[in-house]
Amino acid sequence: MIGGLKFLGMDKIKVMLVDDDEVDFMNVKRAFKKNNLENTLEYQPNGLDAIKYLRSVENSADLPQVVLLDINMPKMNGHEFLAELRADDRLKHIVVYVLTTSSQNSDIDKAYQKQVSGYFVKPLDFEEFKSTVKKLDELWVVQKFPDFS
Repeated sequence: MIGGLKFLGMDKIKVMLVDDDEVDFMNVKRAFKKNNLENTLEYQPNGLDAIKYLRSVENSADLPQVVLLDINMPKMNGHEFLAELRADDRLKHIVVYVLTTSSQNSDIDKAYQKQVSGYFVKPLDFEEFKSTVKKLDELWVVQKFPDFS
């Protein structure tokens, strides 16, 4: 069980990080490990690769339940990814949290208009970053998710 989390009868949830910075991916992995989170973590380096990957997954049960999304990326940014995701009947149910360096009100407003579940600005200090990831896990513990079957 992850931080007390039972997700639709599963001990783990699938999380996909969409971020062009591999260092951020390593930090998320490290924060998961330091917080004893055993969630499955997948990685896609931009929105275009992420949407292609999600559309290639044949069994809906194999899709990630949560996406952690950066906003500023090449090929397809986070806002464009959200537009594609929400327009796809098969994928629109996926829960998305923005995890980005952008604290611009325009980015925050656009993200919430595309039904993100939360918007978090990445702290520069790893201990603060680890704390942010822990808070996400604590949120997942009490949050109700849609049935993906």
